Amino acid sequence: MRHSPKKLYEDVLQAIEEILSFCEGRTFSDFQADRALQLVVEREFEIIGEALARLRREYPALAGRVTDVDKIIGLRNVLAHGYDILEHEILWDVVESKVPILKHDIEQLR
Repeated sequence: MRHSPKKLYEDVLQAIEEILSFCEGRTFSDFQADRALQLVVEREFEIIGEALARLRREYPALAGRVTDVDKIIGLRNVLAHGYDILEHEILWDVVESKVPILKHDIEQLR
């Protein structure tokens, strides 16, 4: 059964909003010191990556319009399978510099 692109967009946007909400006013030092925050952010990136993987599989032309879609899906795979090699600096950089771009791209697709 195919997933609706609209549903996948909404899943990504909801996860983005959760990340932005939890990280608002926080610094990298806060992130490093707060295991609960790390877990929330990691989980939301897993959701984003899985939704984008489904989008890429079922609607490749739409997924191709998302900046760095392969890298985002790859991040999900690292979180799910290579959690022990993930560097928090990289994850925080994604929160600060890539999430706004992703949000813009998904909003444009809606």
